[in-house]
Amino acid sequence: MREPRSPSLRLRRLAAELRRARESADYTVTRVAKELGWSAPKVSKMETTETKRISAADLDRLMDLYKITDQETRRAMQALARDARERGWWAKYKGLFGDRALADFEAEASSIRTFEALCIPGLLQTPEYAESLFEGGRYTSATEIQNRVDYRMARREILTRFSPARLRAVLDEAALRRTIGGPQVMRGQLDHLLHMAQMPNIDVQVVPFGVGSHAGLTSPFMILDFPEPLDTPIVWIGTLAGSVFLEQPEEIGRYNVTFGDLQGSALSTKQSAEFIKDMAASLRE
Repeated sequence: MREPRSPSLRLRRLAAELRRARESADYTVTRVAKELGWSAPKVSKMETTETKRISAADLDRLMDLYKITDQETRRAMQALARDARERGWWAKYKGLFGDRALADFEAEASSIRTFEALCIPGLLQTPEYAESLFEGGRYTSATEIQNRVDYRMARREILTRFSPARLRAVLDEAALRRTIGGPQVMRGQLDHLLHMAQMPNIDVQVVPFGVGSHAGLTSPFMILDFPEPLDTPIVWIGTLAGSVFLEQPEEIGRYNVTFGDLQGSALSTKQSAEFIKDMAASLRE
C-alpha cells in the first residue's frame, strides 16, 4: 500500500521552508518580488499556502535566489511541490466540504485526539449509525446521504492501515444515551465502539453525567499531531457553516489543556469499556 500523503500538509511544509530560506538569506518579501519581477502578494501567498500550486520553474528561481545549492535539498523541495499538486482519494467527495478536507490532514496524522458531546466520533461510527445521523438533518437526497456515509467510512482506514494513527477519544455520556437509528442500530454502534476500544492504537473514555460541568461543554473538536517536526498540530472544529481549522500556537495550547482536563474528568479506559458494555446490554432488554 502506498504511503498516505496529505497535499495540504506538504504545501504547509513547503511554505514553511520557503519562509525560512528567505529569512536566512536576509531577504524581505518586497525585495524577493523586485529581484524576480513578481508582485509582493505572489511571494507572500507562497509562504502562507494561499497559492495552492507552486510551479517547478518558480520554485527553482526562488531556490537560486536564496542560494540553495544542495541538490538533495532542492530535490526534496521539488518533491513537496509535486506532492502538493496531487489529488487525494477525498477529492471525489469535494462537494461535501470546502477548500480544506479533514481527511486531507488525517492522512498523515500520527495522533488524533477528539472530543464529542452529542454523538459517536466519526472515525468510530458504523455505516448504519452514520446514515441515521445524516437522516436527522434537513431533507437531503438518498444519494447525498450515501456519499456522506461513504466518505466517513473511507476516513476510518487510517485506524487500521499499516502504522495506523493513534486515536484518543473522549465522549460525553450524552453521545451514548442518544439512540440514533433506533435500538438495533445503536446496539451495533456500541458493540463496534467496544471492538475498536480494544485495538492497541485506540483509547476511548467516557465523561459520565455525574461529573456535572466539565471543560467540553462548548463544542466538539479534534487535535491532529504529525510525525514531522515542521508539521505543527492542527485543531479541527466542525460547524454548520463548514470546517474551521486552527493553527496558531496559542490556540493549539488552549485545546491541548482542554483535552487534558476532559481526560481528567473522564472514566478510565477500562471503566469506560464497562460503562459502554452496560449501555449496550440495556438496549438488548
